[in-house]
Amino acid sequence: MVSYDIIILCLAAFGAGFVDSIVGGGGLVQLPAIMMVLPQYPVVTLLATNKLVSVTGTTFSAWRFSRQIPFIRTIIIPAIFSAFIFSTLGAYTVSIISNDFLKPLFMVMMFGVFLFTLRNKSFGLVDHDPNVIIPLWKPIVIGSVLGFYDGFFGPGTGSFLIIGFVGLMGMTFVQGSAYAKIINLTTNIAAILLFAYKGEFLFQYAVPMILFNVLGAVVGVRLALLKGNEFVRTLLRIIVFLTILKLAYQVASDYFF
Repeated sequence: MVSYDIIILCLAAFGAGFVDSIVGGGGLVQLPAIMMVLPQYPVVTLLATNKLVSVTGTTFSAWRFSRQIPFIRTIIIPAIFSAFIFSTLGAYTVSIISNDFLKPLFMVMMFGVFLFTLRNKSFGLVDHDPNVIIPLWKPIVIGSVLGFYDGFFGPGTGSFLIIGFVGLMGMTFVQGSAYAKIINLTTNIAAILLFAYKGEFLFQYAVPMILFNVLGAVVGVRLALLKGNEFVRTLLRIIVFLTILKLAYQVASDYFF
């Protein structure tokens, strides 16, 4: 007989896979569910299990987008290498430095991004011109900064990546989402390797969740490619706003409770 815990976790995994495949932010759905249902396990074990589940849906999304959106090597390769290195560095840093001071900073940054997407009507709706040469520093900055952030803290990484590729590279939201999946996959793999070294996974919960996470990703990618940039843009605003609320709650809890 299937337990209620598994049902809740699988539904959360489906929702996370759906949201994450389009604009990132699946952790807003999946990680709280894992921590609520499995409070008896150490936090690091829950974080590791969450990453293991998430990386499967991200892998499918990256593969599916790659069949529809052509990747420019001079952009994607530097971003991949820098993201992997700095994600590992961020994961190591978080083990020796408190990340509490980053929460207010990133909350303000995300609120600024949210306002920018509201005011700029053409943001993410104009195709990137393949004839325009992108300076090497741009993909390296995106990979380095957000790779470190994902390893060090994490919430909203997928959304930040999309905004980074749209803002710095002049891509549409669908294009930016495709590139973001590749980089997010890279940062997740770096974290998975670190967690695998410590042996911190709950496979009895992760295996069924993986199936639903991939199923959610299948539905999400199809909708993103079918509905186009306006759909991705709207969902991105919602996820960024929810991430701001989550960070605000965490900051308030740290300072007032």
